[in-house]
Amino acid sequence: QVQLVESGGGLVQAGGSLRLSCVASGRAFLTSNVGWFRQAPGKEREFVALTNYYGGTSDYADSVKGRFAISRVNAKMAVYLEMNNLKPEDTAVYYCAAGGYYNLPYSPTYWGQGTQVTVSS
Repeated sequence: QVQLVESGGGLVQAGGSLRLSCVASGRAFLTSNVGWFRQAPGKEREFVALTNYYGGTSDYADSVKGRFAISRVNAKMAVYLEMNNLKPEDTAVYYCAAGGYYNLPYSPTYWGQGTQVTVSS
């Protein structure tokens, strides 16, 4: 079992940066793939980024490639999403997720509660 708690969301101007954090509990996290998803108002939840259990491999949605970076520090039971050059279309609730196979489309087992990111133009 893995519990996930996100933080770091907020309001930022276009072109700005934010760093989302996700802290996990449950030792299964250490051997789990982890990722980030987002859901904008009126839209379906969509994949953002994925990294494997030791952070050696990562994949990104085309819409965020070159702007976002996923990383993890297993010693801190944490995963991060560094978001740069933010655009208004990045506005969404961002969810941390864990478990599942390293596959695209990524289908995780565990979900956090989400953190709101709002990008103003």
